[in-house]
Amino acid sequence: MIKIVLFVTLSTLISWSRAQPTNIEGNYYKSPDGTKIYYEVTGTGDAIVLVHGFITDGDSWKRTALYTDLINAGYKVILMDLRGNGKSDKPHQPELYENDIEAKDIMGIVNELGVKEYTAIGYSRGSILTTRLLVLDKRVTHAVIGGMGVDFTNPDWPRRIMFYEALSGKPAKELESFVTYVENSGFDQQAQAYLQKSQPSTSKKALGEIKNPVLVVSGIEDNDNGSAKDLATIFPNATYATVLGNHNNTVQTAEFSAVVTQFLKKNDSLY
Repeated sequence: MIKIVLFVTLSTLISWSRAQPTNIEGNYYKSPDGTKIYYEVTGTGDAIVLVHGFITDGDSWKRTALYTDLINAGYKVILMDLRGNGKSDKPHQPELYENDIEAKDIMGIVNELGVKEYTAIGYSRGSILTTRLLVLDKRVTHAVIGGMGVDFTNPDWPRRIMFYEALSGKPAKELESFVTYVENSGFDQQAQAYLQKSQPSTSKKALGEIKNPVLVVSGIEDNDNGSAKDLATIFPNATYATVLGNHNNTVQTAEFSAVVTQFLKKNDSLY
């Protein structure tokens, strides 16, 4: 595996989670369970699906250098508000967040667009869903796992459970400011709780069977979700990269985009 170290400028969580939307006409995909999922498509080239993280929506990608760079490079960029977020429906039935439904929503959008193959790029919680796409959808050619370490492979991940319980009303001193932010920022707290309750995990064994090229990239100061380096060692065909930054700001930078676009250029030629 290759390790790349780059240096970037820092920014803030709020600018990432509350990006300014651009004027693009979106569409809605209707999931088999009736949930409507908002999505947007820009460009006409090879397809790239961007998967956003927790407590945010698809517009957050528009604040990143990567979004602009992908469009300028001629890719078809597909982003969506995952269920429970943004302009998509926010059901309050816990069963409507189970059984890989978020990955299946993404696959349904790809079906609706007639896309035959695509690259999946996730950040933070979006990377957890990207691993599910690698397992479930043969149309994924290669993928980027950003801002995620190895801990999500544990189905009983204590961090996930702690966030679910805090959002459900159980006191958690270390998450008091986070819950207050959710309450004050207009997010649907019940939907966010269910997203944590049913958040999928992918076992190390399953990851070890993924032959696709995978880039695992994180900020040097990002240890929120375990070791990204350890995660990279599980994939048979992984590139490991780091850029200076923490969990909240790395994804926005030009250097993050440079690492990702370099990976894409190298692997697009294989498909």
